[in-house]
Amino acid sequence: MTYNPRDHYFKKAKQENFAARSVFKLEEIDKKFKMFKPGQTVLDLGASPGSWSQYASQKIGAGGKVLGVDLKPVTVNLKNAVFIQADLYDLQLEEIFKQHGFQPPFDIVMSDMAPNTTGHRFTDQARSMALCELALDVARRFLKPGGHFVCKLFHSDEFAKLREEIKKDFQKFEAVKPDSTRKISKEIFLVGLSKKS
Repeated sequence: MTYNPRDHYFKKAKQENFAARSVFKLEEIDKKFKMFKPGQTVLDLGASPGSWSQYASQKIGAGGKVLGVDLKPVTVNLKNAVFIQADLYDLQLEEIFKQHGFQPPFDIVMSDMAPNTTGHRFTDQARSMALCELALDVARRFLKPGGHFVCKLFHSDEFAKLREEIKKDFQKFEAVKPDSTRKISKEIFLVGLSKKS
């Protein structure tokens, strides 16, 4: 089957006014684990172009809040979301939270961060792993007990190591490859449910 960037999910995202087809990956994960609830506070790492934040925004409603962070600008407009363009590696998160009226801990920390791919499999996998470790570190610091964590990983031999790290901090670990992930993609989503206190 040939690769088609404008596939069923691409068209569905356009029809439903989502910024990208990746929204359906998060929707599928949420349907499976029922993570989002009204009134939650969500931290979205690697938020651009904004489809994950759009989904979270709808699920948490007017009483909830989303803070999105990305190197690239996020242009979607959401009443209950704030987006900042910054590099997570040199971000003073506590300061950022204060400036934008967020008081951790968060109910959900989610990361769809991906490295700029080089085409060199091992380099890309190593960079993806580093971004997952960064997201997990943020979750360890700012996610409330009982909160949930999701991050995208380019599958590699390091998967087992990351799985063990997530298991240390969460009651339950799941690895998911949503139906909306392209067949050729090496993406896998790691889910930590109910952070241990």
